[in-house]
Amino acid sequence: MATKKTAAKTSAPTKPAKGTATEAAATKATPAETAATKATPAETATAKTAKTAKTAKTAKTVEAKRASAPRRTSSVAAGAARASGERARRRSTPLLSTAPVEATPGTAATPAPAAAESPASAPRTAHRPSPTARGTASTKATRQAGIRPQSPRARRAADEAARRHLRVAAVPDPVPAPAKRTPSPDPTATQTDMALPVPGIEELLSASIAAMRIAAQGAGVSPEEIERRIASALAFLRRRIEGDYSVDEFGYDEHFAENVIFPLLRPIYRSWFRVEVRGLENIPAEGGALIVSNHSGTVALDSLMVAQALHDEHPQHRIMRALGADLVFQTPFIGTMARRGGSTLAAQSDVERLFAKGELVGVFPEGFKGVGKPFKERYKLQRFGRGGFVSAALKAGVPIIPTSVIGAEETYPILGNMKTVARLLGMPYAPITPTFPLLGPLGLIPLPSKWIIEFGAPIDTSSHGESAADDPMLVFDLTDQVRETIQQTLYSLLMQRRSVFF
Repeated sequence: MATKKTAAKTSAPTKPAKGTATEAAATKATPAETAATKATPAETATAKTAKTAKTAKTAKTVEAKRASAPRRTSSVAAGAARASGERARRRSTPLLSTAPVEATPGTAATPAPAAAESPASAPRTAHRPSPTARGTASTKATRQAGIRPQSPRARRAADEAARRHLRVAAVPDPVPAPAKRTPSPDPTATQTDMALPVPGIEELLSASIAAMRIAAQGAGVSPEEIERRIASALAFLRRRIEGDYSVDEFGYDEHFAENVIFPLLRPIYRSWFRVEVRGLENIPAEGGALIVSNHSGTVALDSLMVAQALHDEHPQHRIMRALGADLVFQTPFIGTMARRGGSTLAAQSDVERLFAKGELVGVFPEGFKGVGKPFKERYKLQRFGRGGFVSAALKAGVPIIPTSVIGAEETYPILGNMKTVARLLGMPYAPITPTFPLLGPLGLIPLPSKWIIEFGAPIDTSSHGESAADDPMLVFDLTDQVRETIQQTLYSLLMQRRSVFF
């Protein structure tokens, strides 16, 4: 039984080593060869003991060789040791030192470059070489880096900037020159205030006046006249802002009329219509008087020119308080300007109060009938109404001065009247002139006709007494007398006029 078990163990297939599986499969042993190569247990134990002894002897031999051989260090460890020593040396070395730089083991010593010498200090050496500007990169490197090629001029500028940036600073002089002290900037001032000082009001006014003087000299106007007008305008604005002006009970603003209305009308009066004034000696220097004039011209410019003539030409610069219809004061802007210029409503009570104050009162009895009459009826007076102005003059005992105006009929010659349009707009007439409405807004410009204004001899009313105002026959006779005087004067002036525009 023992022999059979041993044979069975011997005949069991052994596990092939790695890499020999293919050879074992290719060369399988036969049963006879397997039986011939069987080993006894004693031989197997002896073989194992010999193998163990040989392995131990080999391990001792290798250990002895390692102990007797000199210890070697790898190149990586040596490099790490040198780097550690170099970092420690750099940390312990000052930036500028006079001692020579020691070389580390395995590296060659490099002499330190000498610093710029100064007569007041010993020569200094840096612990590292001075940086120098490198040349420009090659074309290939520039193209690979994605940098656009520069022009030679830009490249030279960049090289110069790099050299200035990398240049080693020189040791300062022993006795530096005293620096100029600059005033410290105001901490509250902004950067814009420090860069560009803002001019004050005085500087702006001086510059404006200088510019106006130059413009006046170029236009042929006296610089002194320009300065006077500027000073007058500034004084007017100051008084309007401060409220240093007065308005009477009728709305007349003397300060506004003297500085705005009359200066605006003066160029039209002198240069456009070239008004010629006659009979100013018939206007009293003081006290009340009634000025009765014809009315014409489509737009009531004649009342403005008469008031301008009395203000500019009379020695006392009298102001005429014109009487206007209700439509004038109901019109926006025009009514306000008329009130400020001295006009008032044509009411009996207002006329009496004006005469009581000694004012010149102007009345145009024709009204809208005279202003809107066609051109074929020019210089033919319309009816003067019921003569209310004569009653007021008789009651106040003031003289009546007939006034004749020629030239106003030709400013806007009325060729037709659009009655339907006039009714829709609520106006007494809608004129058709040679320029309106054909030229639109340009048709509102009056034609430059030649004007003549003549103040006739005054008609005395003080001899009739206050009760004469209630006598209708006397009122009618005086009204007709005034109308006939004006009409005859108009015919006389037309005969004297050379032409409409000259």
